[in-house]
Amino acid sequence: MNRERGLDGVNSYARELGFSPLDALDAENSLDGAAPAWLDLCSGEGLAMRQAAERLPVAARLTAVDLVGPLVPRPLPPQMEEVVGSVFAFAPTRAYDLITCVHGLHYVGDQLGLLTRIASWLAPGGVFVGHFDPASIRGVHGTDGACTTRTTLRALRAAGFSYASHRLTLRGGREVVLPFRYVGADAEAGANYTGQAAVGSHYEYYGD
Repeated sequence: MNRERGLDGVNSYARELGFSPLDALDAENSLDGAAPAWLDLCSGEGLAMRQAAERLPVAARLTAVDLVGPLVPRPLPPQMEEVVGSVFAFAPTRAYDLITCVHGLHYVGDQLGLLTRIASWLAPGGVFVGHFDPASIRGVHGTDGACTTRTTLRALRAAGFSYASHRLTLRGGREVVLPFRYVGADAEAGANYTGQAAVGSHYEYYGD
């Protein structure tokens, strides 16, 4: 989770994502001259976003969403809003140039459902990057059946996502429909590739 993870340095978003969110926002800003907008899902304390606010224009829009929210309440920078609640209850009123989910999907039941929602929240030139473990997508009867790692990644790539080094990336907002029906989650699925306990997400696959 992102309780102590900052913007730059050893334990940081820059290290986990492979790029600085500020660089991504600067790139988007330079394209159309508009103030950048960043949405961070499963943001924890929101430290990275707070640090980014110090280096972004006041007109920037930064939204941090977390089920629990900050454990230590602090004043918000003028660019930032905190939303405490489920990512599935979140209903943005704007599109975002950058959407991140740093090691957050591991704790979401309907991971694929959230990914379809994220795709609709991106600006036309925006980018989403989040950590993803395809082995956590399972069939109705555990890991057996049609919901294999290969099937999951094939469907995501067909929808426009790319996957490398446990990161999913999507460029450009769009409507995404994936050939899976969510049937439930297993909170006792055990550790994933990070070594931390994670959720197993179970689906029925109705593709070819």
